[in-house]
Amino acid sequence: MRILVIGSGGREHALAWKLGQNAETLFVAPGNGGTEADGVRNVPLAVDDLDGLADFCRRERIDLAVPGPELPLTLGITDRLMAAGIPCFGPDAYCAQLEGSKSFAKEVMAAAGVPTAASAVFTDAGAAREYIRDSAVPPVIKADGLAAGKGVVVARTTREALDAVDAMLESRSFGAAGERILLEERLTGEEVSLLCLCDGERAAPLPSAQDHKAAWDNDEGPNTGGMGAYSPAPILPDDRLDALADVAVRPVLRELARRGHPFRGVLYAGLMMTPDGPRVLEYNVRFGDPECQPLLMRLEGDLAALMLDCVHGRLDPARLAWSGKTALGVVLAARGYPGSYPKGMPIDGIAAADALPGVKVFHSGTRAEGGVIVSAGGRVLCVTALGDGLADAQARAYAALEKLRMPDAFYRRDIGAKGLRRLARKA
Repeated sequence: MRILVIGSGGREHALAWKLGQNAETLFVAPGNGGTEADGVRNVPLAVDDLDGLADFCRRERIDLAVPGPELPLTLGITDRLMAAGIPCFGPDAYCAQLEGSKSFAKEVMAAAGVPTAASAVFTDAGAAREYIRDSAVPPVIKADGLAAGKGVVVARTTREALDAVDAMLESRSFGAAGERILLEERLTGEEVSLLCLCDGERAAPLPSAQDHKAAWDNDEGPNTGGMGAYSPAPILPDDRLDALADVAVRPVLRELARRGHPFRGVLYAGLMMTPDGPRVLEYNVRFGDPECQPLLMRLEGDLAALMLDCVHGRLDPARLAWSGKTALGVVLAARGYPGSYPKGMPIDGIAAADALPGVKVFHSGTRAEGGVIVSAGGRVLCVTALGDGLADAQARAYAALEKLRMPDAFYRRDIGAKGLRRLARKA
């Protein structure tokens, strides 16, 4: 099979690594230093170059295209490739609005009866400020469009909420993505990620995963694209996955199919487990990053075959098989992320970390420069380990991180701590 993975981050490196176990030929566009090091052919095409990607797929006789990030999906890469007879694992542009527009996602949730936080949509800063001042508790402020995982401000004070409104609607800190914002009820509880493979009709839940969005330990600091994740998450045991899919995913599949747009690909529900039950915070229409890395470390079998089953509407949930081990990934980031940060920092010790038992170092923001791997993004690596339980996976991942050297780097030192506390309470 000839496969093209579209994207350049850690998720795409993990997809290439897993798909490469069964592919005859594998390309990544544009790829990164890690995909190149793994012997994959990097292709110098941007993720938003739909014409170039479609031409490449036709020329190289691609049997399966796998868009990693949300941007090509929202731009319509699946529509373009499927019209050309090229199987593409991902939803069409209409369905991709679930991630591309938070107000669209709220409208679909309301129509489908999915529980979520109350919210209001604003384009006028003055009206948004008035709403905030009238709120007993500061709301969560969300840019409506795509903001690379950073367009959410969980305001602790009214002042923080007002400043976030000014930044998005007046200073245009997120550009077009923040021209419309949602002010959303702040929910309390613990977050967990539920991802399902979908074929337009059926949804097969993947094991639970728990992401860590805040930049610093103890969930402090600004929101990021994700600083680490582990699977399974003790807060969501396997025997509850189907029940939660019935609440958060399958109603949306039915609603989208009713509208003539069956959802095929990965539907990711970000959930808050509140005292009143689960509430959907947001949807993503692709694998999460960094959740993808530990999930694919645990997946057994042929990922490409599963993806093609989704594309062709013939998914058999019984074909999914998972390791009983736990996987945990920790992101090594450049100092300053998610704000401004340096690039071009040399990275040493990757081979030594990769050589440790159960460890795989996935590259997120790297490039090869004169035979040396250097940083090229805010999230640089995701060091992921498979272990006998959460504590073992955590120990292996942090032992691998000790092998790495990069100037101006940092990482959270508490990935997995919440899960370990929960396991201790159950013991």
